[in-house]
Amino acid sequence: MQLDQATRRRLTDATLAVVIGGLVVTAAAFHDGTTLVDYALITLGSLTLAAYRGAPRVVLAITTATTTAYVVHAHPGSLSALPVLAAVYTAARAGHRAVAALASAVFLAGFAATGPATQEIVERTTLLTGWFLCALVTGLADRNWQAYLRQTEQRALEAERTREEAALRRAGEERLRIARELHDSLTHSISIVKLQAGVAVHLARKRGEDVPPALLAIQEAGGEAMRELRATLDVLRTDEPTGTPALLVERARAAGLAVDLRVTGEERALTATVDRAAYRIVQEALTNAARHAGPAKVTVELDYAPCELTIRVDDDGVARPARQLRPGIGLTGMRERVTALGGTLQAGPRAEGGFSVRAELPLGIPEDVS
Repeated sequence: MQLDQATRRRLTDATLAVVIGGLVVTAAAFHDGTTLVDYALITLGSLTLAAYRGAPRVVLAITTATTTAYVVHAHPGSLSALPVLAAVYTAARAGHRAVAALASAVFLAGFAATGPATQEIVERTTLLTGWFLCALVTGLADRNWQAYLRQTEQRALEAERTREEAALRRAGEERLRIARELHDSLTHSISIVKLQAGVAVHLARKRGEDVPPALLAIQEAGGEAMRELRATLDVLRTDEPTGTPALLVERARAAGLAVDLRVTGEERALTATVDRAAYRIVQEALTNAARHAGPAKVTVELDYAPCELTIRVDDDGVARPARQLRPGIGLTGMRERVTALGGTLQAGPRAEGGFSVRAELPLGIPEDVS
């Protein structure tokens, strides 16, 4: 079983405390006069180090008190300072410089008072003073280094966010440019064709002549082209959804399409990318059904699973399995959206007749699901 980061840290801290305690206990075992009380003080002062991340000052106080008491009682060697050195380092690393310096002074005073002021005691105390100064300086340097790393990471994240915003802004500007070009180059021409066809139909009917079918087809195609162009320009001018799948279903019903909406699972808020993709998939599927399915009944299903959203749009229209499917721009765009999110898309005629679109969009693993 793989352990999470917090558990690994706790195990590492506990292992470090046991190792330090083991070293001091081993040294005490070779020292004459070590009692059970001394072993208890060593054990308490060392094992307390395992909790330094959550309460560095409390750990420093307990370790300093117990180890100083052990030193004053048993007069051990310099290795007895190891638990206090570790506690001073962790306290300085957490930013408690004054408390760490005070604890160092208390322990050094207790160590110096373990015997008469002989040259050996002075040398050992001086050596330990250097160790404690190193622990303080190293702890502070490590704290500053960690702060520098955090600032560097924040600047990198900010730079990445700025690049993404700039890319989105450039993409939006490009969409607007394309929309303007399409509007300027196509709208006027299509309007002229539609207008001239309408005038010709009107004059033919006014004179009592039969309207040529080709002229009616031109008039109808012009109107359809204008509607398609307006829809395309709307999409280019904004990439954000303008509603919800439920609103799309209501609009389709108002336009005369027989649509049912079914929602299963626990409906919840989606991320912006998934929400946008779901909206566009339902929109494109309903548009295709309105264009190509004929007088059909359409069913839209949204299934919210813990880690996945399944969208299914079925119709019982004129599509048949024997007819070869030629994906258009709409289906291609749908597939690109789904693939970009790491999902899957299935679109094609149904065996019983009609057309089916099924998209599976991953939602990620929720926090309460292990």
